[in-house]
This record gives sequence, structure tokens and C-alpha cells, in this order.
Amino acid sequence: MTVIVANDTPPAIRGLLKRWFIEPKPNVFVGTVNRRTREKTIEYIRRNAPGLGLLVIATDNSSQGFFVKTFGSVNRTAVKKAGLYLIAEKWDEEEGE
Repeated sequence: MTVIVANDTPPAIRGLLKRWFIEPKPNVFVGTVNRRTREKTIEYIRRNAPGLGLLVIATDNSSQGFFVKTFGSVNRTAVKKAGLYLIAEKWDEEEGE
């Protein structure tokens, strides 16, 4: 299974992704594709929409059963701690604490 979360997907890219994925929410694409199709799709997106931020979560042979990769500018970043993937959100430190 593959999940792709994108920021402001252009219509041409959205149409391409809908060939293999369903879109349960705007800019969230979920589907089961093989590794080659996933990599070629991500390569096409990065080549034709270079400013588009992507968060990709896909099945893997790890202890969690998936991996996380980010491309471009995204609000959340993948962090690997002790062999486990975590998602870190950006936040502002409050003054005085």
C-alpha cells in the first residue's frame, strides 16, 4: 500500500495520480502499486511539479511495515529514531517557557 500526501496538487498531476490511487481527501492519494510504478510516479511528479511537497508512506520490510519519505517543502518531516519512523510537525516555541 502507498499513501501520498501532496501540497496543492496541479490538475494534471492529480489526474495522473487518480489512475492508480483513490483520493479520499483532497491531495491525499491511497493505493496499492508495485515499487517500480511508485518510483516512476514520484519521479514524474518531481520532474513536472518541482515545487510540490510530497509525503510518501509505503509498505516495506521493516519492523513497522512501512517507510516514510518526504520530497520538497512539507509541513511535516519524517524522523527515524531507534529504527522507527516518526512524523515531526513544525511548531513555534512559546516565549517564557
